[in-house]
Amino acid sequence: MRIGFFTMPIHPLGKDWRQSLAEDREAFLLADELGFNEGYVGEHVTDAAENITSCAMFIASLANATKNIRLGTGTVNMPNSHPAAVAAQVAMLDHMLDGRFNFGISPGGLASDAEVFGNLDADRAAMFLEGINMVLKIWESEPPYNIEGQFWKVSTERTAMTDIGQGILPKPLQRPHPPIIVTAVAPFSKGVTEAAARGWDPISANFLMPEWVKSHWPKYAEGCERAGRAAEPANWRVAKSVFVADDLATARAYSTDPDSPYRFYYDQLLTKMRKHNRLNLFKPDQNMPDDEVTLDMVMDRLVIWGTPDKVSDEVLAFREEVGDFGTLLYAGKDWADRDLGRRSMILAAEKVMPAVNSAIDKQVAAQ
Repeated sequence: MRIGFFTMPIHPLGKDWRQSLAEDREAFLLADELGFNEGYVGEHVTDAAENITSCAMFIASLANATKNIRLGTGTVNMPNSHPAAVAAQVAMLDHMLDGRFNFGISPGGLASDAEVFGNLDADRAAMFLEGINMVLKIWESEPPYNIEGQFWKVSTERTAMTDIGQGILPKPLQRPHPPIIVTAVAPFSKGVTEAAARGWDPISANFLMPEWVKSHWPKYAEGCERAGRAAEPANWRVAKSVFVADDLATARAYSTDPDSPYRFYYDQLLTKMRKHNRLNLFKPDQNMPDDEVTLDMVMDRLVIWGTPDKVSDEVLAFREEVGDFGTLLYAGKDWADRDLGRRSMILAAEKVMPAVNSAIDKQVAAQ
């Protein structure tokens, strides 16, 4: 099992934006130093807590500062941008990273973003599909372009002067395109099946109950079978909220106290999901009444915390529950305490993952 990083950090509203951006960037630099395989960053335009407004711009800031880690958009919210803009920016980013780029896409999940971009009441699933299809069509086409859909049109037929370079949209370095990754946020996600059928791979979100994370694998396998390709656990990424400390008391306090950044993170998500009738994500039983979905219950089920030994055991237990997967994506949180935030990532990479992989190797050898 590899370790990666996934962050859509939720910062306190009073925190200086410069500080939160600097700390978020520092987390990716640390992940690169520690040998994290890949790292993803999300984007939201209308959320003062989830305040990375452009994942592409954020990743660009890391291009020359990182050496080995693959960086990914987590995600480009396709209905909120013109496909030509996405195609051009992603192609440039792939070149800036010398091919160390994964293209994460989704319809976007923040209602206020959808409202501000004018698609709150639109068929956003259809916009998502048309958007990515147009991006891929741009990359496989030669100018002048004439690509027309229900929501967007891409054309340079009237203005192209290709002999001098005008009217040409750029192509990515990786051909035919960078790996495409979709984030699965629903139980028994049909999107995972459709993505797998197109050769794309999933990330299971860190705010899903283990029961629903487990539901993603058969949907992925179904899509792979349709496409005639093997369903490889190595291609399944699962995000998880993890905190590791040198002693149990510190781990418990930083993870569960009232001012814990982990508790703040899930309180924010729970409030949003309750408002938008999506509490099913936090229900281990879909028949559970809404008022039984409490923050304490969510924290207990979704956060793994402790010393390296305790966390290793719980990661292995989680893997036993949901099935084999290839990459554990350490879910980033606000660095309420910079030293503890950094130390947790270091322990996860240097203590937890070696112990987890040693245990997996012994299991495989015993079979």
